[in-house]
Amino acid sequence: MKKFGEFIAKHRNIVLIVAIALLLPAAYGMINTKINYDILTYLPQDLDSMKGQEILDKNFASASLSMLIIEDTESKDVAKIKEDIQKVDGVDSVLWIDDVLDITIPKEILPDKIKDSLYSKNSTMVIIKYEEGSSSEKTQEAITSIRKVMNKQSFLSGLSAIVKDTKDLSDKQTPIYVLIAVALSTVVLALTMESVLIPFIFLASIGFAILYNFGTNIFFGQVSYITKALAAVLQLGVTMDYSIFLLHRYEEEKSKVDDRENAMAEAISKTIVAISGSSLTTIAGFLALCAMQLALGKDIGIVMAKGVLLGVICTVTVLPALVLYFDKAIHKFQHKTILPEFKKVSEYVTNHYKVFVAIFLIAFIPAIYGSNNTKVYYNLDESLPKDMESVVATSKLKEDYHMTTTHMVVINDDIPAYKKKEMVDRIEKVDGIEKVLSYDKLIGGSIPESFIPEDIKANFKKDGYNLIIANSIYKAAEDEENAQIDEIINIVKEYDKDGMVSGEGPLTKDLIQIADQDFKRVNVVSIAAIFAIIFMVFLSFSLPVILVLAIELAIFINLGIPYYTGTSIPFISSIVIGTIQLGATVDYAILLTSRFKEEIKNGHDKFEAMKISVEGSAKSIVTSALTFFAATAGVALISDMELIKSLCFLMSRGALISMLIIIFILPSILIVSEKFIGVTTKGWREKTGKKQDVKLSA
Repeated sequence: MKKFGEFIAKHRNIVLIVAIALLLPAAYGMINTKINYDILTYLPQDLDSMKGQEILDKNFASASLSMLIIEDTESKDVAKIKEDIQKVDGVDSVLWIDDVLDITIPKEILPDKIKDSLYSKNSTMVIIKYEEGSSSEKTQEAITSIRKVMNKQSFLSGLSAIVKDTKDLSDKQTPIYVLIAVALSTVVLALTMESVLIPFIFLASIGFAILYNFGTNIFFGQVSYITKALAAVLQLGVTMDYSIFLLHRYEEEKSKVDDRENAMAEAISKTIVAISGSSLTTIAGFLALCAMQLALGKDIGIVMAKGVLLGVICTVTVLPALVLYFDKAIHKFQHKTILPEFKKVSEYVTNHYKVFVAIFLIAFIPAIYGSNNTKVYYNLDESLPKDMESVVATSKLKEDYHMTTTHMVVINDDIPAYKKKEMVDRIEKVDGIEKVLSYDKLIGGSIPESFIPEDIKANFKKDGYNLIIANSIYKAAEDEENAQIDEIINIVKEYDKDGMVSGEGPLTKDLIQIADQDFKRVNVVSIAAIFAIIFMVFLSFSLPVILVLAIELAIFINLGIPYYTGTSIPFISSIVIGTIQLGATVDYAILLTSRFKEEIKNGHDKFEAMKISVEGSAKSIVTSALTFFAATAGVALISDMELIKSLCFLMSRGALISMLIIIFILPSILIVSEKFIGVTTKGWREKTGKKQDVKLSA
């Protein structure tokens, strides 16, 4: 490693030239990486709801639908709007009353079933089918075009419109997230580091890593909008401490030798060992998300694990080159920091260790109870501003047409007509089903099938399949909706064992079941992986248990607070926040424990060793935690997307809670357990004649 460090220090200009040159392919990759804005597409493909979605897409071009409500508009004008929408590229078909009846017929004399399906008060409803799925680029462009031809009394609802609004809002706000995170991180670093230039040098180095991470996402084909929105902020927060560690090591080595290049070479060689071990816990935490059945976990996990790895690489290549290049300027603009020496804190924590142990044991009860009872929600529209076009339209659809979600039933077309009619009649009677649209119901038995135009028939009958559309008054993810879907599935299976029920409601129902399993699976995998890493670092059976328990308490407190404040969080937050907080902040515990072990080896008793450990580690822990807090809290404050706001708020709060647990609670547990730790840890009390280097960073 020393030779590698010498190469970087000696050829720093080449390193910077190569790093800058690599930004070009990174920018290309970033621009050309597709972004997926539909969370439901990450469900496992072997689910009936997903299989049904595939048939709707390929055979009916009905994987995505929009309901257009048009108020206070003459029938002829509605027909004109419909005609204009039909011409939009990406629209497969547009269904309205004029497809089956003459619009000159007064709506008052129409059969009740047809009138109730397409009319309400002063409005009428037009059903739009798209050629591709909700999140496809073609569908999104089609929605933009449709909104241009709509009049001011029109409201476009449906999952496709919600995805479109999500995309627009995410694209608009993501750059702001990065700017806020950078600005607030700069403020924190400027106050906690000893030079005004250091924050800008750190952010430049991490900026290289972030751009490389975004650029290499092109190899995955696409990433989710959640990953895109959070990746830069998260990467900034969890890799900043690597930069802090390198700079501290460089300053330490400079005090020993006069040559800057030799000092940096030594700092690089020692930093690689230190942050490689430290980064393993963070990488393991993110990779644990790959255990999720919901492919969104793999999306976030791999991108962020890759980001941490690239952050390590840039810390030992780009950052040293920048520090050497600006070394004189760094020292020219030095100033005092706002951080205290933590001497009083270390004494207080050590002197009152019994109190903090009691707090540790008692706090688990309300923390676990709150965490287990925190309410979560699964609806995409609940994470969007209430005044957004698609959300307003969805509300109107519910109020005026008693429709909130649409179930798409796909059955074999060879089922006898009387059986299909019987099935539709039973579905109509299911509690919460407002209306059911089917081929036989709209056309009626009096019109010969040969008289029906093929394009109209294709909306409901195609390639051996028959499509039935059932509109529900319940919102997706509600208990009533899920019970309703179960009942419809049972009815459909009675008539066609291969029949499928799809749409937003059934997909969300499957999402709920999978999310519950994923929460347990991810927690087990992340704890097991980090437990194994801590075991390898300390060669101890007791320390992995103690350190993981300390961070788990912080996680339980973080996830339990929403229960006591009466708020709900997005389902994805409850799954990923635990493993992110564990992976990102367990390093604080490792740093403190490493220093404690070092001081025990130096011959100090456990109380003196802990005083030195807290005083020596607190600055690094606080700086790292405050940087992580600043990067994520700023995004939480300005985001209009509840999903992003909630995730960032939980991460920012989690960083502070973990910091407090490590500085105040963990020292007490280590003191009480020191004898047991000595028995269960290899080489714990081996005396040394000189101080050992701390091998891990915050």
